[in-house]
Amino acid sequence: MLPRRKLGSQGLEVSAIGLGCMGMSQSYGPADEAESIAVIHRALDLGCNFLDTAEVYGPYVNEALLGKALKDRRDRAVIASKFGFAITPEGSIGGTDSRPDHIRAVVDASLRRLQTDHIDLLYQHRVDKAVPIEEVAGTVGDLIQAGKVRYFGLSEAGVATIRRAHAVQPVSAVQSEYSLWERNLEGDVIPLLKELGIGLVPFSPLGRGFLTGAVRAADLPADDYRRQDPRFQGGNFEKNMQAATVVRDLAARKGVKPGQLALAWLLARGDFIVPIPGTKRQSYLAENVAAAAIRLDRTELAELDAALPPGSITGLRYGAMHLGLVDR
Repeated sequence: MLPRRKLGSQGLEVSAIGLGCMGMSQSYGPADEAESIAVIHRALDLGCNFLDTAEVYGPYVNEALLGKALKDRRDRAVIASKFGFAITPEGSIGGTDSRPDHIRAVVDASLRRLQTDHIDLLYQHRVDKAVPIEEVAGTVGDLIQAGKVRYFGLSEAGVATIRRAHAVQPVSAVQSEYSLWERNLEGDVIPLLKELGIGLVPFSPLGRGFLTGAVRAADLPADDYRRQDPRFQGGNFEKNMQAATVVRDLAARKGVKPGQLALAWLLARGDFIVPIPGTKRQSYLAENVAAAAIRLDRTELAELDAALPPGSITGLRYGAMHLGLVDR
């Protein structure tokens, strides 16, 4: 069984590795509902109880999928979901929206889709520059008092936003992209999280597939959003694949999978870190969970740090629109 880790100082405890559910709703090509539900059930059986979703995944259908899968297993799961986008009737993103009334409406709708009476961890998905973060934190605090939410989180937030929000309603976790592949948090965000006692939940901990050593740009389905990722474009892809060879080489020497090595590196960065690799296949789930048992010595950690230092990857991590939503 997976060990547990604490996120923040408010009492939230989750499995050391979670499960990102976004890809079960076609962000990475077609998904099979029956297999996705089987993955969720298997995750719980393996002790992986930290399940990550959001209203915008689909939109809406990912939360509904999770609600269906957990109908008779709710007490075994820790559900994280998110608010913060304006979603058009056509299902596209129409900008950010963290107005208090909107937050309350989103939470009520998410609870119905999830078939539950509370969300364990509620994140602001992206910082809304039009709404003071103090109002956002206060609204989530009210939802916590009402019993609809248990803990408060932020996603892709910068240091000033985190500090201001935490002063109003304690933040249990910050979710951001972080991996050997993307180390932008190390200069300021991670030191702040350590200072304030806030957990870090890295999404895309396998570098959107690069760190598994198995992804090929030409093989991506037409509706896979990574086709729009600058790091998958043109010469960037080949340069980045070359940068990741050290992960594959060290994994081969240790007799583990490259993705497992990448997760083990993250877990070794601190016990306040809980990565949420996404998958929609049981075989990959088992590999990810097994990474919690892999130990890296100082020499191995130093080899990985030296091979993939901050800023070593070619290309922006998002296109211009999505990069503009990151609060840094």
